Amino acid sequence: MNSDPFNTPQNPNDHALAARYAPILRFDAREPFLPLAAGYTIFRETGESPSFRQGRKIDLAPPDAPPAACAIEYAIWWDWDIGHLYELEHVWVYMGADGHIVRVEGSWHGDFHRLEPLDVLSDASGEHPRIFSEPGKHAFAPTPEWFKKRRAEFKRSETRDLAGVSGVLMAPYIKDHVTPTPLKARLVHTYLARHAFEPSWDFSLVFPITPEMLSPWEALRDWMPERVNAILDQLAQEISPSEYRFLRIGHRGARAYAPDNTLLGIRTAAALGADMVEFDVQRTADGHIVLAHDAYLGDSNGRALPVQGSSLAQLRAVDLGQGERIPTFAEALQVCIEENLGAYIEIKDGAAIKDVLTTLREEKYSEHCILASFRPDWLALAKDSEPRLMTAILFAAPSVDAVKLAESVRATFVHPCWERQPHPSALLTPAWVSRVRAANLGIVCWHEERPDEIAALRQVGVDAICSDAPELLR
Repeated sequence: MNSDPFNTPQNPNDHALAARYAPILRFDAREPFLPLAAGYTIFRETGESPSFRQGRKIDLAPPDAPPAACAIEYAIWWDWDIGHLYELEHVWVYMGADGHIVRVEGSWHGDFHRLEPLDVLSDASGEHPRIFSEPGKHAFAPTPEWFKKRRAEFKRSETRDLAGVSGVLMAPYIKDHVTPTPLKARLVHTYLARHAFEPSWDFSLVFPITPEMLSPWEALRDWMPERVNAILDQLAQEISPSEYRFLRIGHRGARAYAPDNTLLGIRTAAALGADMVEFDVQRTADGHIVLAHDAYLGDSNGRALPVQGSSLAQLRAVDLGQGERIPTFAEALQVCIEENLGAYIEIKDGAAIKDVLTTLREEKYSEHCILASFRPDWLALAKDSEPRLMTAILFAAPSVDAVKLAESVRATFVHPCWERQPHPSALLTPAWVSRVRAANLGIVCWHEERPDEIAALRQVGVDAICSDAPELLR
């Protein structure tokens, strides 16, 4: 494939019509990423959208709006969203038989909505809708107040703290032509972290979609995978391993400051700048999935309660310190969602896998999680149930063939647990790392609190490091 949407033969009448009604976008003055192209589709009768990934019908005569004689769908391309590589947002402009705009719609985080009132949206000609674009994320709204309201839902800034966390966006037109790997996610995260910003909320940057940017949707669609792969190739040449923005994982929450595997530990890790939090899960005797590392939970009277042989009520009678009680997995995941944290879930009990996967599906949070275990059979079972879930295989012996082990269970990451070694970073030799990378695997490292070892791991260029004190990873 060697497409070029900017030099594609076009129907001159269709192109002129798309140019006549092309939107004018208003951006925050600090916006780092502006559109590069727009693919258009013209509807002269009601039909299915070819480009909106959720799928929708473009209805020219809905019961709750004036009828339209024609509609134009603009699929607007950015190379970058602040959270991930590439962006495709949509504007729909509906015109009456007299050529006047009767309705405008815009995309909004996977959905769409009507943009009103029209007299506010129109420019002086009345033909180019003027639409606000969300800082960094580019969703469309008739007023910036929509963006401020959505921003209040996040404890951490999407444009600063969460820049790059989503890696490469795998939409239907991309996924068969772009191979996602942990290394590509590191490159994207690194690039976008460099462009993190805080909005000024001054929308004085005016950007028209010009005729030169317009092409038929099919031409843009065919070009998109080429563009993504070219960007990834360029990043691989420009970003060295020592520059990688690795994931900061709080070990068992923030073990240096809060009791293991507790909600306080998760919140503390978030406050200390972690990207993810690691915790361990087991199943209780009465069927609850709880956070617990050891087989037994000790109480203040010196008793040892078996986690898998006790009820949730019995386990919750134990004070873990600082007033914390053993949490359920669902409670812990909810705190991760509230704190905008990923979850690195270590399976300590194979009986917990089914319920863990069910909860991830129900919360629609799988893409922000990694399932890890020392047990290859448990990871294989999880992968059979959820093939797209990221997984990590843990192992302790330096002599283990990490690549063969990971490939045998289709793991995404290898996770050497070498924290007891005097200089574990020295075991990550160039040959070892190259072999792991050649297999398209990522590298998650043991929990590390030694500054010299963290510095050495940074030079190696790993994907993630765990730590009891996650602020050391910043």
